[in-house]
Amino acid sequence: MSTQTQDQQARETHSFQAEISQLLDIVINSLYTDDEIFIRELISNANDALEKVRHELLVDKELPGQDIPLEIRIKLDKEAKTFTIEDTGIGMSREELLNNLGTIARSGTKEFVKNAIAAAKEPSANLIGQFGVGFYSAFMVANKVVVETRGLRDDASGWLWESDGSGAFTIEAKEGLERGTRITVHLKEEKADYAEDFHVRQIIRKFSSFVPFPIMLDGEKTNTVQALWSRSKAEIKDEEYTEFYRFIANATDDPLYCQHFSADVPLAINALIFVPGDTVERMGFGRTEPGVDLYCRRVMIQKHPEKLLPEWLRFVRGVIDSDDLPLNISRETMQDSALVRKLSRVITKRFLKFLAEEAGKDEEKYKDFFEKFGRFIKEGITTDFTHRDDLAKLLRFESSTTEPGKLTSLDEYISRMPEGQEAIYYISGPTREAIEAGPYIEALRERGFEVIYNFDQVDDFVYDHLGRYQEKELKSADRGDLDLPEIEKKEDQVELSSEEATELCGWIKEHLGARIGSVRPSKRLVTNPAVAVTEGGMTAGMQRILSAINKDSSPMGGASMTLEINPRSPLIHKIHNLKGENGEFAGLLTDQLYDNALLAAGVLADPRAMADRLNQLLNKAAGV
Repeated sequence: MSTQTQDQQARETHSFQAEISQLLDIVINSLYTDDEIFIRELISNANDALEKVRHELLVDKELPGQDIPLEIRIKLDKEAKTFTIEDTGIGMSREELLNNLGTIARSGTKEFVKNAIAAAKEPSANLIGQFGVGFYSAFMVANKVVVETRGLRDDASGWLWESDGSGAFTIEAKEGLERGTRITVHLKEEKADYAEDFHVRQIIRKFSSFVPFPIMLDGEKTNTVQALWSRSKAEIKDEEYTEFYRFIANATDDPLYCQHFSADVPLAINALIFVPGDTVERMGFGRTEPGVDLYCRRVMIQKHPEKLLPEWLRFVRGVIDSDDLPLNISRETMQDSALVRKLSRVITKRFLKFLAEEAGKDEEKYKDFFEKFGRFIKEGITTDFTHRDDLAKLLRFESSTTEPGKLTSLDEYISRMPEGQEAIYYISGPTREAIEAGPYIEALRERGFEVIYNFDQVDDFVYDHLGRYQEKELKSADRGDLDLPEIEKKEDQVELSSEEATELCGWIKEHLGARIGSVRPSKRLVTNPAVAVTEGGMTAGMQRILSAINKDSSPMGGASMTLEINPRSPLIHKIHNLKGENGEFAGLLTDQLYDNALLAAGVLADPRAMADRLNQLLNKAAGV
């Protein structure tokens, strides 16, 4: 198994076992998805060594080397094709060197090999933190690796470990070494780019920017941005948050919001989440990609993992660091999907609570947020049942009781509801002026019921998916099944009798034919002569969206709608009287009345016929 001279200073040669050769093959060829990972692994090992020596030096002030700076040094040599990383950490004695680097190279390792082979197929968290596995990632790019080390309490000068990863390694004494470990990776010809400054610097920035100890690359510090999420909020200035946001988001703007929090239960989490100043998705430049990085003990595990947060939260940027993450053997991916879902729920719930608090603190700032990112909140309502109620609290809108440009919330809406109002009412339209000029809200306004104004095309889908809020049903004002309380008839108001109204409805239905679904007297209208309403839960706004999506098909128009006429309207009285005296003119007025109703609903299929008819009506009005 090994040969060793009586003199401990002589070179010792150790042969790898058959199982170890198999493990090395897995590490080098199968375990890691990208060979650049070896830099992250070696830096992580150096960081661990520095953490250990810092603890030892704090506990025992009599230990030598108290004044040695704790840092990681990387040196590149393009001519020699070497990558060298050195730390001033705990170092290793001969026995520790054998045990640590020998973890996968000593006898009695069959169980270790068995677990590692299984981990390559189905990642296991049990092997994380064992120096040997991360260290051996260097052989993906190396034809030889040399380790020089001296332990903290080692009286000898130090030790040298060397291997080409093929079948054996050697250990021998080495004079003149300082405390710590130096690893020299002799690069394969095709991997010589890992001796290039720019390439290595980019990898360090990607994976190890927030290692707490200085990383010196050819004498220059590379990790200049601190891991703010690990510091106390009380000691961080606003400009530091802005600098950090620009660094991790690769941005030039200022963040709109910044949430910084830590939690111990149900998971150990340090998080720093930013809302950008704006999003390219809103400006029409394609779909926004997720922008939150996942870290474990300040080392990046995944950049922008898609499943870390809900899809609708893809606009946020930031860092989530958790010590509780079960990672696979290569520390590249998350393993426990149930725990990841729990992490996602915790972060999402905290973020939604944060937004609700910010909305209460500064309405104008939140209005700016909602105008830019409200679409993502609405997307969440339609896709994320778990957080739907919390998302609904964040909705903002104008209404029939707010001033133009002022926004209100569902909670505020409910607080203003008069006695007898059982539902939350909303209506969609292109502008406030268009909505208020239409016939749909007058019945609600007459009864003192507030109406939400929706100007976004997707709002009908959003409120339909939401369905209820605080036990109150949400209803579109253009639905045909609104059950509204009766209003008192004015003394001087003329109204068709029930029989007259029913007769007129039959005549109008016969005249319009298949162009309308049905005709009936209206209980909702006050001044407008007629209104087109939807049946079966489909709102006019949803009809408009479906027609826009399916442009190749003819719009649904009024064939699927109900025309309600106002028995109290003078125009309806006139049509009722004309239908027996001048049926042609009554029909012309009815056609215009019908198209006006479809126009107000936003579902008029072809306005050209209306233009011709208006000319006829103008001629009659002018006596031509």
